[in-house]
Amino acid sequence: MTTQTDHTEISTLISRFFRALDERKFDGDWARGYLTDDVRTVTPIGAADGVEAMAHAEEALERYARTQHIASDVLVDVEAAAGRATASWNALMTHVHHDATLQQRGEGANPLFTVGGYWEAELRRVREGWRISRMSVQAMWTTGQPPELA
Repeated sequence: MTTQTDHTEISTLISRFFRALDERKFDGDWARGYLTDDVRTVTPIGAADGVEAMAHAEEALERYARTQHIASDVLVDVEAAAGRATASWNALMTHVHHDATLQQRGEGANPLFTVGGYWEAELRRVREGWRISRMSVQAMWTTGQPPELA
């Protein structure tokens, strides 16, 4: 049974994680406040585990000048006795291209790459609170053009 406290803690964790991505607060062990050490992430640009997963996320965000990730409609199911939970939420993810990308693409290039979709996550309760142990994003639609991958 999901309690209001669990729902609030997990929703806040998701919001803070998205904010950290957008503010690019990647100092030291920043990800430990949101993710388990064995986290697995699956995104349109690939899958990764553990520390590599966060390096992968940081690298992906550096392809843009700025980003804004908005999460809404968080749904949470908790197995309290097992210390596990699942969550899903809708997301609007806006990416602002670097000036160099726009110059390369020429006059009239769209400065934004926007993705609408949803995220799914598995979470575990650890000593410090809820942490994401698995997460994936499913893009439902896009506008604009992503940067070229190296």
